[in-house]
Amino acid sequence: MELNYFRDRIFDLLNDSERMGIPDLNADERNSLLTVRTEDGNVFEIICRTAAGKEDGWTTAN
Repeated sequence: MELNYFRDRIFDLLNDSERMGIPDLNADERNSLLTVRTEDGNVFEIICRTAAGKEDGWTTAN
């Protein structure tokens, strides 16, 4: 899956979910950044990027 496709799908999931309480969602495609404002006024940024060195598998912190 390509990064742009993944970012677009995340945007669609957040945008289409009425239960999430997200009245405002902005995409900055140039910087692969999603900005989310929740109903209670909090603002979050989601940065979509390929994880360097993780192409061959997952590693998790213990």
